[in-house]
Amino acid sequence: MADAAKAMCRSDVCKRISDIGILPAIRVSSPEDAIYAAETVAKSGIPVVEITLTTPGALEVIAQLVKKHPKMIVGAGTVIDLEKAQHSAEAGAHFLTSPGLNLPVLEFASKAELAALPGALTPTEVIAAWQAGADMVKVFPVSLVGGDAYIKALKAPYPQTRLIAAGGVNQQNAANFILAGAAALGVGAELIPKEAIARRQSKRIQELAGRFLGFVRSARDRMEQAKEADAWKRADAAKPQG
Repeated sequence: MADAAKAMCRSDVCKRISDIGILPAIRVSSPEDAIYAAETVAKSGIPVVEITLTTPGALEVIAQLVKKHPKMIVGAGTVIDLEKAQHSAEAGAHFLTSPGLNLPVLEFASKAELAALPGALTPTEVIAAWQAGADMVKVFPVSLVGGDAYIKALKAPYPQTRLIAAGGVNQQNAANFILAGAAALGVGAELIPKEAIARRQSKRIQELAGRFLGFVRSARDRMEQAKEADAWKRADAAKPQG
């Protein structure tokens, strides 16, 4: 199954995550619920999912999704040690992510040509992850350390680092995280509520997916408009006076 993951190179994986701007985290109590949640969110316009390894049968779920949906990006979450990283790769995961920084896992992902999205919180951890070869860095739990203001503060000294804001992202603050410089948003129950999964409320999940995609799109549009306005101002300032 690892060959299926290699068919999609790590740069393509990260580009698609960045383009979509949403990284759904699926943490449920059964393999059936995990597959339903992944397939529903993919049909809703977000064909990328993180299956946390705390989900029962997570590795089998990853393998099944990779085989059944070759265009879906399927990653393993909560990869906290090398053994879990190896099993995730064997299952066909396209990327590995975790709530914290584990350098051996990061090194393994790089050697296995899997996208590495380690967790980090402090500026020291963020730069350590980036220097060790992380493709993107998941800032978790971001809401407890300042939210979007913290992302903005991190981007100032590390503008080249692609950050994923995770932990406390919701409908009220999603756009602000993008405006602050986040490349993507890690979202869990706010996007895929456990009640909606249990009751198989596909329309509810589709509506939430549309909202979050809209937040990302509108924020990026605002950023582009601001860039264009700034470019015009610079051009006007550069014109000869008189």
